[in-house]
Amino acid sequence: MNTLATSAPRFSHTTDNLRNIAQDMLDYAKQRGASAASADVSVGFGQGVTVRHGEVETIEYNRDKGLSVTVYLGQQRGNASTSDFTPQAVRDTVDAALSIARYTAKDDCSGLPDEDMLARDFPDMDLYHPWDLPVDAAIELAKRCEQAALDADKRINNSEGATVNLHEAQFITVNSLGFIGGFPSSRHSLSCAVIAGEDDAMERDYWYAVARDAKDMMDAQQVGRIAAERTVRRLNARQIATMQVPVLFEATIASGLLGSFVGAVSGGSLYRKSSFLLDQMDKQIFSPHINISDIPDIRKGLASSPFDDEGVKTQRRNIVENGVLRGYFLGSYSARKLGMRTTGNAGGNHNLILQSGELDFNGLLKQMGRGLLVTELLGQGVNQVTGDYSRGAAGFWVEHGEIQYPVQEITIAGNLKNMFRNIVAVGNDVLVQGSKQCGSILVEGMTVAGR
Repeated sequence: MNTLATSAPRFSHTTDNLRNIAQDMLDYAKQRGASAASADVSVGFGQGVTVRHGEVETIEYNRDKGLSVTVYLGQQRGNASTSDFTPQAVRDTVDAALSIARYTAKDDCSGLPDEDMLARDFPDMDLYHPWDLPVDAAIELAKRCEQAALDADKRINNSEGATVNLHEAQFITVNSLGFIGGFPSSRHSLSCAVIAGEDDAMERDYWYAVARDAKDMMDAQQVGRIAAERTVRRLNARQIATMQVPVLFEATIASGLLGSFVGAVSGGSLYRKSSFLLDQMDKQIFSPHINISDIPDIRKGLASSPFDDEGVKTQRRNIVENGVLRGYFLGSYSARKLGMRTTGNAGGNHNLILQSGELDFNGLLKQMGRGLLVTELLGQGVNQVTGDYSRGAAGFWVEHGEIQYPVQEITIAGNLKNMFRNIVAVGNDVLVQGSKQCGSILVEGMTVAGR
């Protein structure tokens, strides 16, 4: 499918409108002396409804549009953006970018991507699924979700509400090397947060579902029930003593470990030498059973795209093979700084997949035997330069492979280099709630600081 042929009347501007605006920016930039230029133009809209205690709390609508242009005067670069699509505003934005470029220092790594790296074909990845959801239907959906949570357990005594969101957008990216690409996309979600009380104890938790296609989302009542179950199970939490034990990161938060990995092997951290994984290409950084892939072409994938933010063609890559680092995440600029070529990751990773093991969640608990199951992390205590890791946490104490009781007010600590090497197992309980997908992760020998 040629994605540029798609025209969605739901949007305030057609694809042809966006393409013409983007091309006008390039033409004007060239006329004003730019040696090269790129432009992005996008429009989108969303609707959000929140219900609390069965009553409508908020109804929000938004329509967004924006354009940005990057110009080059040789090795000098300038960028400017606006939300005004009038011809005069477009010209003013280009002029502003040129003015900025004239005052920036020359940088021999600056410039458009290499022409041979640009995407030239655009396979259909099925990323756009409009959701015709009248506000009354959205309210009813949110009510069903919240009511299911309130009915799930008598200890659920308060609610922060249930929210239904839909979002649709389309964009065009062009550059003076002849690249032009763009497509419409959608992202819809449903969430619920409730509060449980027993004696003097009160706890809060939530659950959510997200998908390109609303038909692929979890049922509203199921979202509510899971939110309630996760909340109730936290009641009467205890503190534990300081010790060193295995830690099982629940799938909901295990993806954060992948996020720390991506940050450490991304171009900006590497060329600035601010990464704990410097100079580790082709070296063992994970347990030998760990395999991680970057897959940009998953149908309906939340991070799928035929090209990256620069228009570079994306491709499937094995980032970690049997624990060995095989790839970085690079855009054109960071690649040049490192003397390499872009990997098609301007804008970050695509669908990052950690290969699952054979065990389900209960199997991981049994393998751990005795230790800590972490279901919530607090704070930002990750040092990307040294790899030191220290986070506030809450979860459950496990004995004999079974959950015993909830715990809170603890800290888990280690170093990511050791944590990656000490991954004992990855579960098959994979959650798809973002660009990083994995099951629960069991890590040996972390320090748990309690009372």
